[in-house]
Amino acid sequence: MKRFVALAVLALAACVNPPPKVAEGPSSLPPLEREAQRIVPQRTFAAVDYLLVDKSERLMIGYAGGQPVKVWRGLQFGDQPQGHKRFEGDERTPEGRYVIEGRNPGSAYHLSLKVSYPDAADRAFAAQYGRSPGGDIFLHGQPNALPLGRIPGDWTDGCIAFSNAEIEELWRIVPDGTVIEIRP
Repeated sequence: MKRFVALAVLALAACVNPPPKVAEGPSSLPPLEREAQRIVPQRTFAAVDYLLVDKSERLMIGYAGGQPVKVWRGLQFGDQPQGHKRFEGDERTPEGRYVIEGRNPGSAYHLSLKVSYPDAADRAFAAQYGRSPGGDIFLHGQPNALPLGRIPGDWTDGCIAFSNAEIEELWRIVPDGTVIEIRP
């Protein structure tokens, strides 16, 4: 009888979905794109608690409870997308760990979520050169004056731009205080 029960348990275990296969060896996909492949479309979530941006891959992954739940591709950055923002007017998008510290429903760019740049280190760096680090860095949509569509290429002064539909989604699922890490 014990043998029968053991065989029945093994047979049932074989019916359970196997864990997802993890590719071994080098992959042709960039690291964050490989991470985006882990997203399970059926996973439900009400909000994200961490955002990871990769400027070189032009994508952002939203995490909930340590698991990737959503990816946004084709991000648009400042006119000078490479390198960390150092000074006001350099048109670079910051790199580092910040938080979403507020929202602007009256934005000129179809909703916006404020990034906590500059932090103390950013201010100290700019101060040693007698310059301003700048500020007003947001995740935002397209300009309100643009009828429909999307401005091509990088065009912001250092913000991260999304389509209007994407920023509406972010507005709903990204609470104030969410950590955003922006990588080169």
